[in-house]
Formats: sequence, C-alpha cells, structure tokens
Amino acid sequence: MVRLLIATLLLVITYSPNALAEQKKVVGNFDIHYVALGSTFLTPSIAKTYGIKRSSYTGIINISVQQNNLQGHPAVPVDISGIANNLLDARINLNFREIREGDAIYYIAEVPYRDDQEINFQIAIKHDNELNTQLKFKQKFYVE
Repeated sequence: MVRLLIATLLLVITYSPNALAEQKKVVGNFDIHYVALGSTFLTPSIAKTYGIKRSSYTGIINISVQQNNLQGHPAVPVDISGIANNLLDARINLNFREIREGDAIYYIAEVPYRDDQEINFQIAIKHDNELNTQLKFKQKFYVE
C-alpha cells in the first residue's frame, strides 16, 4: 500500500503546478528525501488508508531516509520531530507517523495552512550515532 502512496505522490508532483517537487538533502552516508503538498492531492482512498485528513486547508509532509553507502540504498528508521511556523511565527508541532511496508519506511505529518501561505519547516532527524541533522525548508500552500 505504501507503494501506492508513493506512486500517487509521484503523479501529484509530476502533474501539479502547485506541488513542490521532491527534494533531497545528502548528509554523510544518508539521503533525506522530503516533500510537502496539499492533502487534497491524495485520493480519498489513500488518505483514508493512512488516516490523513484530506482538506483544502491541510498539508502533508513526507520524509524518508536512505543509507546511500549500502547496496540498494536501504531505508533506515529515524527519530524525527519538527515544527512548522508561518510568517507571523505561529508555531505548530509536527506529529510524525512512521509508515512501513516491506523495505520502505516513511514519516508523514500533517500541517494546517491558509490560502497563499508560506510555511517554514524545521525538522530534527537522528539515526543512532551516525546521523544527527536539521532539515529546514519552506513550502507555499494554496487552497484549491
């Protein structure tokens, strides 16, 4: 089912002018993949399967971490936490949920937004003693 979520997200990213293409940050032996987009880009069945609130005012953040120095670049479990804040500095704690299926591991959080609102994300990611980093990025959200 995660593969279905991945395929849906890839289609959304490819064909949506308002979605931000997936981004990647390389930290040592780890690739951190991340994307933020409006939850209405997910089909109702995908949103229901993963317990995601599908709303014109809810965004989702999807993060995965892979170890790039091992064959096949396997996904690794991480400790993840973060905050989102808008330009008025209203802060929201992000509650990430881990989703596993087969070898895939993803972390998903929801964030509320208003039309034409830019959100700043600050996310702490740790994996054993090998990875301890901050991921910072911005995403502008629009109401459809």
